[in-house]
Amino acid sequence: MKILLKDALSTQRLGIILGETLTANTVILLEGDLGAGKTTLVQGIGKGLSINEPIVSPTFTIINEYTHARIPLYHLDLYRLETPEIIALNLETYWEGIEVSPGIVAIEWSQKLLYKPDAYLTIRLTKANENLYLEEANSAVRFAEIIPCNSTLSEKILALDISKK
Repeated sequence: MKILLKDALSTQRLGIILGETLTANTVILLEGDLGAGKTTLVQGIGKGLSINEPIVSPTFTIINEYTHARIPLYHLDLYRLETPEIIALNLETYWEGIEVSPGIVAIEWSQKLLYKPDAYLTIRLTKANENLYLEEANSAVRFAEIIPCNSTLSEKILALDISKK
């Protein structure tokens, strides 16, 4: 499923719908270049979960936990890590809910993972073709491609039209 995101607000709206719709034990593997909107999407997920504190990129902290919400949100960023460091994090404790309460696990730069959970959603954020005509000049047009793996998408997500929200 591919969704046109006309601007950062559209990216955040997608996140809000995901946050309102997804359940605990959902893992989201985020892919995209620097500035593609991965953190903006997670900020929207946080709003959809009714998280009131600011959601910031965990580039330097690696993992940010937001537990005061409808369900917890675990936001991870693997950008600065090498393989041994990623292995040492024991990330399966997050998606299996072993040492933490089950929640939504959003992992930026997930392509660096050596192992993945049994079920997950990959969300790939990419820049739109420069020839795509838009009324707004200089807008940050993106596509979000949502690819479920052993996971199903709710009807609300399948019926998404971000531009009308």
